[in-house]
Amino acid sequence: MSNESDAEAVGGAEEPGAAVAPAGFELGTDGPKVILAGLDGSESSWRATAYAAGLARRQNATLAVAYVQPVLGAATALAGAAVEETTREIAEELLGALREAEHRLRDVWRVDWRFLTVRGDPYTGLARLADELRADAVVVGVSEQAGHRVIGSVAVRLVKAGRWPVTVVP
Repeated sequence: MSNESDAEAVGGAEEPGAAVAPAGFELGTDGPKVILAGLDGSESSWRATAYAAGLARRQNATLAVAYVQPVLGAATALAGAAVEETTREIAEELLGALREAEHRLRDVWRVDWRFLTVRGDPYTGLARLADELRADAVVVGVSEQAGHRVIGSVAVRLVKAGRWPVTVVP
């Protein structure tokens, strides 16, 4: 853009180098519309969900809370039905706890939220959901597993993907 005054662009001629909205820019929107929080039942994931709920409330965004049900490894394939039932029960417990929290806090704040669950690797599941929802931000808790220092946590992998702003809550 030049430093020329607007008065010099006379007769409706377009100024060379005029600012143009980038491709995919959404006119009329300001701030995030969808904030995705990963919830697995750990203390840090609950803190991340609470943090994301506060962001969603203040920004008038939708909060998408996601639980990624782990897939079975070859060693546990024989116990497949039991593991699948357990992960389904965990998802139902998490949803119940979210509904209870919403009911308990309904007079304090309201936020538009939804609970999603998918099966798979936590990173892949969250990344897929973030893309499908066109999430403006992803919020996850810090990993509580020691092995993730070696192979990389879900949070680190999401940050390295570089496709969304990622907040990691301790």
